[in-house]
Amino acid sequence: MTNFILTEQRGSCRVITLNRPQVLNAWHAQMRADLALALEAAEQDASVGAIIMTGAGERAFGAGQDLNETKTFDPDRAELWIGEWERLYDRIRSLSKPLIMALNGLAAGSAFQVALLGDFRIGHDGVKMGQPEINSGIASTTGPWIMMEMIGLARTTDLTLSGRMMPASECAAIGLINRIVPKEEVLAASLSLGEELAVKPRLAMKLNKQRFREVTEARFRDALASGVRNQRIAYTDGEPNRMMERFLSTRSGKSSV
Repeated sequence: MTNFILTEQRGSCRVITLNRPQVLNAWHAQMRADLALALEAAEQDASVGAIIMTGAGERAFGAGQDLNETKTFDPDRAELWIGEWERLYDRIRSLSKPLIMALNGLAAGSAFQVALLGDFRIGHDGVKMGQPEINSGIASTTGPWIMMEMIGLARTTDLTLSGRMMPASECAAIGLINRIVPKEEVLAASLSLGEELAVKPRLAMKLNKQRFREVTEARFRDALASGVRNQRIAYTDGEPNRMMERFLSTRSGKSSV
């Protein structure tokens, strides 16, 4: 595994850190694959009672997809891209151990989606979350699915079509952040919650999480199928490539959604 993902054992908690701070922890293919491996290792390790995910640096949990990767896609590569997300999301969704997101800044696009796949989210006043994919020409598919499960159609429509980012106060008000603490206490609060959850009966924890997966599975699979269809349409037209080039040129080298 590369150093795009860092892992550390802290008591009963496995801390997994997204580690591309120079691009606000934006994803690319290797980083996604490495994260899936790190989650699998935590799942199989009996010493791990809870998993905490956070981002390197002080500015971002994750800025979403690295557009320097996706701006080069054609329809075939776009379909493979959806498959990469399917494997990562399947790994997250099938975890038997509680997953806590320690939000240390921006969580945008697919990083917002991954944050919502966690069981708990702890953040600070400076956190911003949202689905700005439309601004870079990416049609949202898995994003609307997970948002619909969490916040309903009206708010999902708002965030998907406007691409706006929500402040921490709004995220907490609609239930997307469980707890807001001072910025310097986010990881400590996440570890404290992790230790509390790690001593819960493990079979009951596994069965509860398994049931959450079961009741959301059909719409998840529908989102993936629509993702393949819509990304092939979009990349055949070339609109995402054009919009990403324009977006990157106006962002002075900032390369993520």
